[in-house]
Amino acid sequence: MSKKHILLVNDIAGYGKVATAAMLPILSYLGHPVYNLPTALVSNTLDYGKFNILETTDYIKGVFPVWKELGFSFDAIATGFIASERQAKLVADYCREQAERGTTIFVDPIMGDEGKLYNGVTAATINSMREMISVADLTFPNYTEACYLTSSKYDEKGVSFDEAKRLLDGLRLIGTKSAMITSILVDGKPSVVGYNHVTDKYFTLPYTEIPVHFPGTGDIFSAILIGHLLDGEELIPSTQKAIDGVYKLIDLNKDNEDKNKGIPLEKYLGVL
Repeated sequence: MSKKHILLVNDIAGYGKVATAAMLPILSYLGHPVYNLPTALVSNTLDYGKFNILETTDYIKGVFPVWKELGFSFDAIATGFIASERQAKLVADYCREQAERGTTIFVDPIMGDEGKLYNGVTAATINSMREMISVADLTFPNYTEACYLTSSKYDEKGVSFDEAKRLLDGLRLIGTKSAMITSILVDGKPSVVGYNHVTDKYFTLPYTEIPVHFPGTGDIFSAILIGHLLDGEELIPSTQKAIDGVYKLIDLNKDNEDKNKGIPLEKYLGVL
């Protein structure tokens, strides 16, 4: 089977295994040729409390005409952190143009967790992510992000499956074909819930939670999920493999002293 070429549109952290630095080695390990377009250069993972960030929108604006002239194309595009509304418009327009040529668009609308937005995320950021989701074949926010995107109330006690389906429907109204919500309590169980537009069915996949925090686990989930989807596997088994892979990596690293760096993937790719 020929492997799919994928473009990662995400930030690059100078210190820490997150975003592009987390996704690229996993997708490469799974055999896919990977390209990248940085949306921002970040000094370190945000968990350290202090950071410096350089937005790359002007650079991106200059990249797309060059790629078009050179005839570059990709089988899939996966977007993550988007730095501004202007950047979102540029990237979304490019994704829309590529989608018309058959490119699959994956959107991870990175904005927050545990009921709160990350440092520096504003209402404009939420609008930017809605712009990205409008061109997606599949989007997979966490519960916090799904609430902000659909203007829904966040409940730390979780939701029922029917309430989860309403959140998924809200994401579909923004424009995505299929949708999933990660890190959500459904009927008291940590779960991933989803809607698959190919089968027109909703689903829920419970998982066992390890009570430690590593930045970048969402990026790891995304990379494993996308890697298996690009190999032609269906959504539910691909999602289950992503859940299992993240669990294994967290379990192997749960005793690491400096969790803010993320998981040292180069040591553990063989478990995926």
